[in-house]
Amino acid sequence: MIYFDSNYLGRLYLQEHGSAEVRRLAASGVVACCELGQAELASVLHRKLREGTIDTVDYAERVAQLDDDIALGVLVWLPVTSSLITKVRQAFVTLPSKVFLRAADALHLICAREAGFQEIHTNDRHMLAAAPHFGLKGVNVISPP
Repeated sequence: MIYFDSNYLGRLYLQEHGSAEVRRLAASGVVACCELGQAELASVLHRKLREGTIDTVDYAERVAQLDDDIALGVLVWLPVTSSLITKVRQAFVTLPSKVFLRAADALHLICAREAGFQEIHTNDRHMLAAAPHFGLKGVNVISPP
C-alpha cells in the first residue's frame, strides 16, 4: 500500500502533467489517503468542471470511476480522528519556524505516519520539505515540466 496526497489523487482522475507517472505508481498496489482527501479530490474535480476543463459527462465519468475504485478497494481512506487532529496541533508546536506547512498537509503527514507509512507521495514542494520532520520520506515521481 502507498500513500498519496490529494494532489496525486487528482492526477489519477484528470489528465495533467505527471498523470502517467502517478498512474504507473498507483498500478503497483493499493493507494491510501486520509479521509480529508475525499473532500479535496471532490473539490478539485468540481473546480475542473467549473473552469470548463472537463464537461458534465467527463465529470460524471470521473466521479463514477472514483466510486468504482473505492468499491474495488484500490483506493482506501484512512480515518481522521480526534487523536490525529491533536497530533497535528502538537506537531506545529515543535515544527521549526522556517517550515511552511498548511494544516491539511500536516494532517496528511500525520495520518501517513500514524498508519505506519515510511513514504508519502506528492509533488507539493512544502509537503516534500516537511516530510522528514514527520519521520517520512517525501517521494515525487513527476518529472519537472
